[in-house]
Amino acid sequence: MMMSVKPQSGGVVIEPCRGPGEPELAGSGLLLINPAEVRLADATVRKAGWQRHVFFPGTLYTAPAGPGWLAGPAVGAPVAVMALEKLVALGASTVITLGWCGALAPGVEVGDIVLPTTALSEEGTSAHYPLTGGPAAADDDLNRKLVGHLTEADFTVHAGPVWTTDAPYRETWGKVTDYRGRGILAVEMEFAALATVAAFRGVPLASVLLVSDLVREEQAWAPAFRHRDFRRQARRLLALLQDFITLT
Repeated sequence: MMMSVKPQSGGVVIEPCRGPGEPELAGSGLLLINPAEVRLADATVRKAGWQRHVFFPGTLYTAPAGPGWLAGPAVGAPVAVMALEKLVALGASTVITLGWCGALAPGVEVGDIVLPTTALSEEGTSAHYPLTGGPAAADDDLNRKLVGHLTEADFTVHAGPVWTTDAPYRETWGKVTDYRGRGILAVEMEFAALATVAAFRGVPLASVLLVSDLVREEQAWAPAFRHRDFRRQARRLLALLQDFITLT
C-alpha cells in the first residue's frame, strides 16, 4: 500500500541528504567548475588510488586514506549550487572551488589568479537562499591561506570583488566599463551563488579563478583558454590545490 506524505506549509519540497551507499565526506575538498579540470584530475587521482563515485552533475572522487575529495564539473550557478548542496549533505566541511574568469581590471592578466571576496550578482539562484547582513563573501581565513600557498608557487594573485552572470553571451561593453569603474576585477558565472549557499549552510568556502581571457573596453575580447601556456598553468594550479586540501 503506497503512503502519501502531506506537504508541510512553508517547507521545501526536496531536502539535500546523503542516500544509501553514498560516500561520507570529511575535511576539505575541491569543486571543479570546468570539464577540462575534471579530465585533468581524473588522470592523476585515479592513478593515486582515489575512489570514483557517481555524482550529479559529474563525478566525485574520495581520497584512499584520510580526508580529501574532488568533484565536478559544475558550470553555471544552478548546477554549481546543486553540486555544493549535495557535497555539504555528504559531509563536506570546507569547500574550495576552481574555475576560470575574464579579467576586467587593469593589471590582471591571463594566467593570474583572482580570489573573489564578494560579488556583484546577476545570477538567479542566490535569491532563493535569503541571508541577513548583506551579500555573502568568501571565507577570509581560507583566502589568506590560499594567497600564501599560491604566491609561494609564483602565481600572481589578486583579491577583490567579481561580477557573476548567468548570461556570458549577454555581457555588454557598457557593463564592462561600469563594473570596471566600480573596482570589479573579473567576470565569472558561479561565485555569488556558491558563496550565498555556503553561508546559508554554514560551510567555509573560497573560490580560485584562473584568468582565461581579457574583457576590456580598450581591446577586442582576447581568450587564451586554448593556448598551451594557459593549459600548463591550469595543470600546475590544479596540482597545487590538490596539495592544499590535504593541508587544510
